[in-house]
Amino acid sequence: MAKPYNQVVLFGDSLFQQASQVQDGFSFQGALQNECIRYLDVINRGFSGYNTKNALELLPQIFLPPSPSNPKIEYLLVLLGANDACLPIPTNTQGVPIGQYKENLIKIITHGHIKAHNPKILLVTPPPVDEIQLKELDLSVGHKQATRQAAVSAAYSETARKVAAEIPGVVLIDLHKAIMDKAISLTADFDASGPPLGHPEGKRGALEQLLPDGLHMSGEAYKAFFDIVKPHIGPFPEGQAVFPDWRVLNPGTL
Repeated sequence: MAKPYNQVVLFGDSLFQQASQVQDGFSFQGALQNECIRYLDVINRGFSGYNTKNALELLPQIFLPPSPSNPKIEYLLVLLGANDACLPIPTNTQGVPIGQYKENLIKIITHGHIKAHNPKILLVTPPPVDEIQLKELDLSVGHKQATRQAAVSAAYSETARKVAAEIPGVVLIDLHKAIMDKAISLTADFDASGPPLGHPEGKRGALEQLLPDGLHMSGEAYKAFFDIVKPHIGPFPEGQAVFPDWRVLNPGTL
């Protein structure tokens, strides 16, 4: 029987779907796989456009209980909320009310198909949005207003923080804070007494390079994401990879 590798699973929306891409010379999924090489497989289950309602409905088809032919999930990263935070406007139906968003997140990370694997769960806050850029792009494709607001998206990130604090054993990965901190550090003339970056009454600052379309992340932003995830993966015991080291298979070789 084939010997399966256990898994690190990235479960979420386009922010995980696009994590497989190489941008600016960096791939989040590639970097994470490099950390886990020979110990775990990194599996991407990012679905562009999904909200927590969609993810919860399809979860039983996406995750099966562990079995001899179905690898165990050792780590589960959940990143959902960027689409839940869409405004309830006539031209967009992705939004999920914030109370329902919280309930859905809890149901996802406590679902029986997830608990069967007993993974280490890393709950990721949705990153900030650059409402200034989003409004321009949304208007250009026919919306009458921006589909998302920076302040509303920040409230969904705060809700994810609360869920992580309420569920024992869940690790918070505060991507919203990491991206904002990075943007502030790269914006030479940032004024902390003024409006936050990306808010309509303020300016884009370095969010322009971290969130090029106002929503999705650049390679530099994914690198900042990886830096806060990496400490929570491993360490892996030397000599206990799934398959033996080549020196074990070829004894006597220097």
